[in-house]
Amino acid sequence: MKYYLIAGEASGDLHGSNLMKGLYARDPQAEIRFWGGGLMDQVYKANETPVADGSLHGGLVKDYKEGAVMGFWEVVKMAKKLLGNVRMCKKDILAWNPDVVILIDYPGFNFKIAEFAHKKGFKVFYYIAPKVWASREGRIKKLKAYVDQLFIVFPFEIPYFQTKGVDFIYKGNPLVDAIAGSRAMNESREDFLRRNRLPDKPVIAMLAGSRKGEISTMMPVLTRFAEQLSAQPRYKDYQFIIAGAPSRQMSDYSPYLQQVKADVKVLFGETQSIIRHAEAAVVNSGTASLETVLFNTPQVVGYINDCKLTYQIAKHIIKVKYISLGNLTVNRLAFKELIQDDCNADALVNEVRSLIEDEDYRRKMLSDYHEIQNLLGKAGASEAIAAEMIRLLRS
Repeated sequence: MKYYLIAGEASGDLHGSNLMKGLYARDPQAEIRFWGGGLMDQVYKANETPVADGSLHGGLVKDYKEGAVMGFWEVVKMAKKLLGNVRMCKKDILAWNPDVVILIDYPGFNFKIAEFAHKKGFKVFYYIAPKVWASREGRIKKLKAYVDQLFIVFPFEIPYFQTKGVDFIYKGNPLVDAIAGSRAMNESREDFLRRNRLPDKPVIAMLAGSRKGEISTMMPVLTRFAEQLSAQPRYKDYQFIIAGAPSRQMSDYSPYLQQVKADVKVLFGETQSIIRHAEAAVVNSGTASLETVLFNTPQVVGYINDCKLTYQIAKHIIKVKYISLGNLTVNRLAFKELIQDDCNADALVNEVRSLIEDEDYRRKMLSDYHEIQNLLGKAGASEAIAAEMIRLLRS
């Protein structure tokens, strides 16, 4: 069968790549064309032979790095480009004529495609539900109208969609698959340090986010945090490693590293390993905070929006108590969230010191992590979801 997948950001690329592995495993004749990134492209190239006759074939259509934005003002600034991508995507779907269009999160773009694909008679699956439980609940009408099957990935979504009358399939969380099979989970700390030519010193992980706006607001805070913590005798030999986002380059980080009085480095392609082998992590809210839970690394989440207008709008729209998926899963603060003005160097230093020095505090967080992990389920979700998709298409 022919599958058309659309992912618009790093987390979608990760989950899309694991879904593609499942589709190829269950449907050896699968042909896949997609919007995504390097991870999805790696899976495609490992499973399909590109066609050289000039006809339209599977493969990467557009890299998500070209258009990933978040927030009201950011979308306004990118509106013309985004609309151009929507038009391009619609034409490409018609030309490819897939058996199904599989939308992966990225609701601003994907709901436009869902409506189009449905009206043109294509099957539409939505994988990783748009966060209608957090904001913009009116989109539920679009889910019902334009999506043939919704696939959810969080246990707390089950009662929500049941009460809204939305049919769904839940097979666990695919991030568990990504972590279980990762190099980071199976590599020793010594090998990680040696491979990256790092000294044998304790690591503090710092994740500034994947978008340029997030980096511009988080990096000044993170570097001040590193300077203040390393100035304390106990932490003078610590190294602070920034996980470079897959959609970014060193030039996005280097302006903030000039004259920093701490051992701060940036590594690309090592996010999971950095988290796995860190004593503690400062994480910009997102998929990475859930990865940190699965790696059992104590963390504090920090989030600053670079546009005050976007933040003020979000405060009036967002309906959930927490911004982190792990905290939402257990419906309490398993780890602290520092948002906007509360996210500052002093607060981060105090919290990270607690994570490292307070054994009871650390132990309680890891106990909460275990509860989150149990709720997310075991590995195998990606292939189980792929199997369900194929079953629905064949039936």
